[in-house]
Amino acid sequence: MSQELVLGIYVFIMAMFVGFEVISRVPSVLHTPLMSGTNAIHGIVVLGAMLVAGAAHTTLLRILGFVAVVFGAANVFGGFVVTDRMLEMFRKREPEKQEKKEKKDA
Repeated sequence: MSQELVLGIYVFIMAMFVGFEVISRVPSVLHTPLMSGTNAIHGIVVLGAMLVAGAAHTTLLRILGFVAVVFGAANVFGGFVVTDRMLEMFRKREPEKQEKKEKKDA
């Protein structure tokens, strides 16, 4: 293995540990606002993954770039779904219309 690959794997593993520790210490009440706030960062990650996949010279790097794009896109999509659910909780429901509709059906 080349020294660059070993260093890259080391940085990746350390980033996983640091990320896990940071996220595990965040109260669960703050997870949804953090998810909605980091969608822009995930978009940048997807763009970076596209650039890496496009500039790849080997098949392995192309596959890794494609996987990174797929995972990043899934993360962005999930973030928007969670944000939409969070915003749905703050919308007012109109019970008057539902009561009127039920009276008409009866």
